Amino acid sequence: MGILDRFSLKGRVALVTGGGQGIGQAYALALAEAGADVAIVDLNPETAGTVAGEVQRFGRRSLAVVADVSDAAQVSEMVTRVVDGLGRLDIGVNNAGVRCWAAAEEMTPTEWDDLMAVNLKAVFLCCQAEARVMLAQGYGKIINTASMSAHIVNRPQKQVGYNTSKAGVVHLTRSLAAEWADRGVRVNSISPGYTETPLVASVAHLIPGWLKDVPLGRMGQVSDLQGAVVYLASQASDYVTGHDLVVDGGYTCW
Repeated sequence: MGILDRFSLKGRVALVTGGGQGIGQAYALALAEAGADVAIVDLNPETAGTVAGEVQRFGRRSLAVVADVSDAAQVSEMVTRVVDGLGRLDIGVNNAGVRCWAAAEEMTPTEWDDLMAVNLKAVFLCCQAEARVMLAQGYGKIINTASMSAHIVNRPQKQVGYNTSKAGVVHLTRSLAAEWADRGVRVNSISPGYTETPLVASVAHLIPGWLKDVPLGRMGQVSDLQGAVVYLASQASDYVTGHDLVVDGGYTCW
């Protein structure tokens, strides 16, 4: 098999949480372009449906699933719907997340719990439900969205909870990778740096300061992450597990 053939996802079925916009949308379209059928999971049925339509324009099958990924019952139903609707599940991309900026001394227990529910607990629940399918079939790729914030402390914004949640995603990824390696399931994560998305548009005044710490001198684009997700989803990365692939323009070099 040639190297480009090993990157093909033809015949594979993927799901992407938080797939209705931004990084999740870019992931979904990259997987579809590489040959996969892709289910779009999001809280917003309109954006999920729109991206599902974009997947179909690549000639792939798709479906839109509305789910709160912090709820175990809804996560289980999400996976069941994907398997029933698309026939199998080979690739799980757990991308849904939220941001919370708060000084450590001011952050409330509710803010902490809400953040961890989506950014960490939900990732575990999705990995667990996806792996139950993949372990039974003896093969699967799970890809979690972490962040360069798992490795550094951002400035000037205060985000102790976010940083902690993303560090948890990286170690969760490693732990699951070790546990499931002998049964054919690879678990990896992607850690984006500062990336232009609708979420970042609301804090555009911070971008000039951030760019001073980016060796490549620019914000990331969602397209910069597409190669990473296709690689980790494909046979080309079959000997890679427990890895966090940082795509940050060099920010964490400092």
